[in-house]
Amino acid sequence: MTKRTNVLLLHQDGIDADAISRELTASGMKVEVASPDSRESFKTVLADIRPDAVLSEYSPDRFSACEVIDVLRYESPETPVIVVADSVTGLAAVSCLRAGVEDIVIRKNLKRLPSAISSAIEKRTPLTKLTSRQVEVLRLVAEGNRTRDIADRLKLSVKTVESHRGEVMKRLGMHDVVSLVRYALRVGLIPANP
Repeated sequence: MTKRTNVLLLHQDGIDADAISRELTASGMKVEVASPDSRESFKTVLADIRPDAVLSEYSPDRFSACEVIDVLRYESPETPVIVVADSVTGLAAVSCLRAGVEDIVIRKNLKRLPSAISSAIEKRTPLTKLTSRQVEVLRLVAEGNRTRDIADRLKLSVKTVESHRGEVMKRLGMHDVVSLVRYALRVGLIPANP
């Protein structure tokens, strides 16, 4: 028996939340709805629900998708964020994608949502093979830190950092640092525009 996908839905008004919930429930997913208004309240929701994916609006005037990504980057990097919106302008879409949003689904095309969620989860699944320390080393490598600097920052030996980096490469099936950086950028472990 496969595990049911648990989706956290943020910020949607009642009608939209119902439509999204119906679409996802029909495809066998479980939907939880929440409206956090700060990083701390979002961390609490994450701890309670432990979602496989997060759906958010693009709303710069409220707790935004970019802020959701910033929290997930450190709290649950394997959890993808998908923006659901009426429309997203070119600049807003680029901003979301650079921040690490996995996909953008327009409300008129909610039928695409279940496959977008499944695809997003699949792209981030390799992160589940890593320990939290390995994710931290991956993030620091991708940010351009040297091995010695990472060792000093994490209070580890250089040899231990090299060992972690080697294990990350092995578990992710990558053979060079450039591939690690590309992957970290791709899944939003580091922002594309620092």
